[in-house]
Parts: sequence; structure tokens; C-alpha cells
Amino acid sequence: MTFNSILDTIQTYEAGKPIELVVREFGIAPQDIVKLASNENPLGASKKAIEAITNNARNAHLYPDDSMFALKEGLSQHFNVSQQEIIIGSGSDQIIEFCIHAKAHSNSKVLMAKITFAMYEIYSKTTGATILKTQSQSHNLDEFLEIYKAHKPSVIFLCIPNNPLGDCLDKAEVFKFLKEINNDTLVIIDGAYQEYAKAKDSKKAICPKELINTFPNTIYLGTFSKAYGLGGMRIGYGIAKPNIIQALSKLRPPFNITTPSLAAAIEALKDQEHIQKTTQNNLEQMAYYESFAKEKGINYIPSYANFITYLFEAPLNSSEIADYLLKKGMIIRNLASYGLNAIRITIGTKNQNEKFFTLLNEFLEQK
Repeated sequence: MTFNSILDTIQTYEAGKPIELVVREFGIAPQDIVKLASNENPLGASKKAIEAITNNARNAHLYPDDSMFALKEGLSQHFNVSQQEIIIGSGSDQIIEFCIHAKAHSNSKVLMAKITFAMYEIYSKTTGATILKTQSQSHNLDEFLEIYKAHKPSVIFLCIPNNPLGDCLDKAEVFKFLKEINNDTLVIIDGAYQEYAKAKDSKKAICPKELINTFPNTIYLGTFSKAYGLGGMRIGYGIAKPNIIQALSKLRPPFNITTPSLAAAIEALKDQEHIQKTTQNNLEQMAYYESFAKEKGINYIPSYANFITYLFEAPLNSSEIADYLLKKGMIIRNLASYGLNAIRITIGTKNQNEKFFTLLNEFLEQK
């Protein structure tokens, strides 16, 4: 069978290995496996969200409320924006896809950082758009602006903080950059890890209302998968001016969010105490990762997300390290597919992190 030839240019995105796969491949008991690969919340979801999921299970035979009124109302109050400025997706990933298909085409260009979330490029390539990337690994807005002026892309991605590296732009420099961008260029601000960034440094905080009111060509993306601990429920949101939301809504399939997911997100949003505990754990445990790296002479990227990236130099090899850890029941993310000799580790609980330090130290002592 012949498929769209553009697929020949696209590499399949590989998510973090699931626990079930490690159980099957290595015969390790599930309770002995630690997954620090997919930036999930180690504290889990809010108890209120879990209760909402349980209570709504009995309605599994019914289609969900496709207006998503209650969740939109909650987000509207949380961010002080109107419901007409909100769109809900099956993870913010789906809204990225909406944005690309609403704006990009075979004669357009899409600009992103050299190393950033892989789905930006994958979705863009499916439209036939030309991909533009900076030379710097981290977000260098001088390079972004230079490329923008030379090529006038129709879409720009800024991942703040950046996945998979963890670096994060200040709000002030982002706003300065946006002043240079034409109103017909859609700028996507991916704030999947903003809860962690603003807890660490207020200068990193992007306020969606201020963003879209100042720059009406922007859309802010958020998710319930990270700090809110609902990765398995697949629910995210976009905040933008009504004309952008109306355009994206034409691409949204009906009933794209399940009833339990909607209920869980509504309750999770109310439980800001859980978010505070989550970000506090992240700040405290991140310090141990930084100390371990310094002690072992490992380079790392200062992170404003819920993960940290360790960079290795030869003869150390990230693939060997990732494989060693995997066979010991420790799942982390090997960044070799990004062209880096590096691993990304989700910040876990104290016990999970200590197990990681023990296993990585065992590997290093063998070298």
C-alpha cells in the first residue's frame, strides 16, 4: 500500500518506556520498577481528582458533555479569561496539532529551537511546511529573531520551559521578542511545565491573560498531565483570542475528552494545595540531583521543569547508561534520539531518587 510520501521524512516519536514493557522484557516485578522517564507527578493526582474519576465511572456508557462548560468555567476563573478564549484538547499535544493544521501548509515555514519537543516538527512536516531551527540547543531569541526576519515563518514555537532540556526564558525577554513579530504569525507558547518554572523563579511566569491581551497572535498551551498528575487522562487546554479559538475549534473532533477526564481536571484545578506540595517536592529533590552531578563531575542543564538533563562526555555513553539502568528496573529517558549524549531524569520521590543515585553510581564505578 502506498502512503503519503511526506511520512518518509518523519521519524516515529518514541515515548518513555512503560513499566509493563520492562516487566515483560526483564521479568522484574512491577513494584521493583521505578519510572523516571515521562515527567509524571511522583505524588500522583489529587485525591479529589481520583474520587471524581471513581464517581464518574458509572457514566462510561454516556457521551461526555461536549461543551465542556464546567472545565472551561474553572479555567476561566483560574486564569481570569473568558470561556470564548479557551479550547480543550486530548492533552495539549492535540492542540499543537490543531494549531499546525489551522496555520501551516506546503508553502509555509515553522520555526522552533534546535532541540525541543519532537511533536512540533512531526506535526509540521505532515503539512509539507519547511522546518526552520536555531543553531543553539537552548532557546536563543536573537537567533529566533534573525531567522524570523529572514524567512517570515507562519508559526513559531516557544517551549517555556523547554522539553527535553529544562532551560527557560524569562517573561521579559519573551515579550520583547514578541513585539518584533507580525500579527499574522501564530506564536505558540507551550507552558506545559509553567507550574514548576514560576514556583522556582517568578521571572519565568507567563500569565496567559496578559500574553494574549498584549499579543493577540499568541496562544498559551497548558496541560493537566504534569504538575496536576493526570497524564493518563489526556487533557490539556489552549488560551487565545476568540478568533484563534474559533479557527482551532473547526478541527476539534466531537467528544475528544472523556467524562472521567473532564471530572478529574475540574477537581484537580480546584486543589491548588496539591500543586503547591508537588512543586515544593520538585524544588527540594532537584537540589539533590544538582549536588550529585557536581560531586560526580557530570554536566547538567539548570532546570525549571520537573526533570533534569545530565550531559555526558566520552567514554561515558548515554545509551549504555540508559540500558544499564533499565535492566535494573530504573526507566529514564535517553536523549540519543535528539543527537545528545545525555539522559533526562524526571524528579521523583526521595526514595525513587535515591535508587537512581545508587544505580548510576554503580555504573560510574565500573568505568
